[in-house]
Amino acid sequence: MPDSGWWEALWPDPAKVLDNTGVRPGMDVVDLCSGDGWFTFQIAKIARQVFAIDIDRGLIEDARVRLNERGVTNCVYIAADAYDVAKVIPSPADHVFLANAFHGVPDKPRLCREIHAALKPCGLLAVVSWHARPREETVVLGQPRGPATELRMTPGETVEVVEQSGFKRRAIMEVSPYHYAAIFDRDSFSASGQSGQPDI
Repeated sequence: MPDSGWWEALWPDPAKVLDNTGVRPGMDVVDLCSGDGWFTFQIAKIARQVFAIDIDRGLIEDARVRLNERGVTNCVYIAADAYDVAKVIPSPADHVFLANAFHGVPDKPRLCREIHAALKPCGLLAVVSWHARPREETVVLGQPRGPATELRMTPGETVEVVEQSGFKRRAIMEVSPYHYAAIFDRDSFSASGQSGQPDI
C-alpha cells in the first residue's frame, strides 16, 4: 500500500468521490478491499455504519488503529476474502464501494455475484477503477502509478462484467484525472414497477 501522502495526492477530495458514487447518510456501506482505510474513514463520516473488509489482516489492523485514533465508532473491521462478503456482514448493505481493486480480481463474475448477494434489493455498487491508459501516463508525485497497463479495464469492459451478475448500470463518471466510477443498481424493482434506488 502507498503511504498517506500518495493517497492525498491521488484523492485530494475523497468526500466528493463518495458523494458522486451515491454514499448517503443513514446507509450501511461495505468498503470492500478497504486496504489501510483511506476511504473507510471518509465513509464513516457519512454512513450509519461501515464494514471495512480486506484479505490483509495487517492492513485491517492499520485501519482500525488509524480510525480509532480519530474517534470513529461506527466501523466494523473484517479480515476476509472479498468473495466472502455476503457471509461476513450481518445483513445486506445499502452500498458496496470497491476502489482500486477490481482490475486485480481473478474471478470477477464470482465477485460480482457475491456482492449482489451482499446488497439490499435497492442497493448500489460503485466500482472505482484506473482508466485503461498506459501506466507511464498515470504519474503521481513524479512516478508512474497504478496497475500494470494490461490489467486496466475500460468502463465498457467493467460494465460488461458487472451486468452479467444481476446489476444494471446507473452511471459512469470521472472521479479523478486517472479514475472513473461505474455505479450500478442491484437489479430489483418494487411491486409498483418503480425502482427504489436512492438518487445520486
